[in-house]
Amino acid sequence: SRKNGRGCFDLPVQMTGYDMVHYGHSNQLRQAKAMGDYLVVGVHTDGEISKHKGPPVFTQAERYKMVRAIKWVDEIVEGAPYVTTLDTLDKHSCDFCVHGDDITLTVDGEDTYAEVKREGRYRECRRTQGVSTTDLVGRMLLMTKAHHSNLDNSNYQQHTDNFGKVNLNGSIWLTHVSLSRPQGPKGHSPWTGVSQFLQTSQKIIQFASGKEPQPGDTIIYVAGAFDLFHIGHVDFLEAVYKLAEKPYVIVGLHFDQEVNRYKGKNYPIMNVHERTLSVLACRYVSEVVIGAPYAVGKDLLDHFKVDLVIHGKTEVFPDKDSSDPYAEPKKRGIFRTVDSGNSLTTDDIVQRIIENRLQFEARNQKKEAKELAVFEAMKRQVEGAVLNPRNQKPV
Repeated sequence: SRKNGRGCFDLPVQMTGYDMVHYGHSNQLRQAKAMGDYLVVGVHTDGEISKHKGPPVFTQAERYKMVRAIKWVDEIVEGAPYVTTLDTLDKHSCDFCVHGDDITLTVDGEDTYAEVKREGRYRECRRTQGVSTTDLVGRMLLMTKAHHSNLDNSNYQQHTDNFGKVNLNGSIWLTHVSLSRPQGPKGHSPWTGVSQFLQTSQKIIQFASGKEPQPGDTIIYVAGAFDLFHIGHVDFLEAVYKLAEKPYVIVGLHFDQEVNRYKGKNYPIMNVHERTLSVLACRYVSEVVIGAPYAVGKDLLDHFKVDLVIHGKTEVFPDKDSSDPYAEPKKRGIFRTVDSGNSLTTDDIVQRIIENRLQFEARNQKKEAKELAVFEAMKRQVEGAVLNPRNQKPV
């Protein structure tokens, strides 16, 4: 174990990933950090992910920076091996590694954590229901609005496509995998599919900092969609954070209907509940206003005692009445624009997916086929144990 500045010894934990960084990963990292004292996160190269899973959505440089920006992460290992071994853990002084309760397989269909599991240096955290890279990629390509929080999910549940999606009929079965009961329609992996994300007050509390502004803090307000929270958002929020010695950054998130008004198409890709967790997980954010008014008016500025209102270099769309949403902070002389140096937008991410559609379809079909083969083998093993209990070796 590594020694920290207090003269105590930490219990380091390692996690590995990611092909796309989303709030489900952040929730896993939050759970993993709670299991120890120091969280080391291994992030794979583009080559490793392409070999074992298919093309990553973000580049390795983007993923390195995005994972570093998650507030529960203490350290990252760039270019971590896809298969986690005892040597990997020992090299980085980690006592054990953590992964979600879904299975991760190599290109050959082998469990990437087999070795550390055998040696008792593996722990599991619960997968976040309702989100996966597969699901998010599917939303971008389906071009429907059924994932928005203000719409009935019945249409979304009927969608089946080449991404390994399944018809849920209102059920959620991704949280835990049980070999003793059906795991979705016949012929589908129990680890790949679509489930409904259900926001709770407890989840928001787990992600929120809970810290109030302190005397001397500079209260900075930014607003937007922050959809598919990505490296462009991270760079912008980091630039905002660095504007003050003691920053308290408040992010106003617009409701889905508002975002769709000014963005159009099927935006936002993530609904407001999902976007809330994505932003709260960022280490540069202190507070989130859920469903913030589009116009930054007097009431909001006075309520939060805002010192600065910041917008990036992206286009500012007028309000419904064609007025400037930043008229009031401009009038008060507290409006600033910040250039983060990163021009990446959510549109760019969606364009990456569209341009590589066939590769992503093949990736998810292959992923589900491997998982299904493993699941069927595990099921046969359990059924055999039930039928022939005397043949089982003591554990």
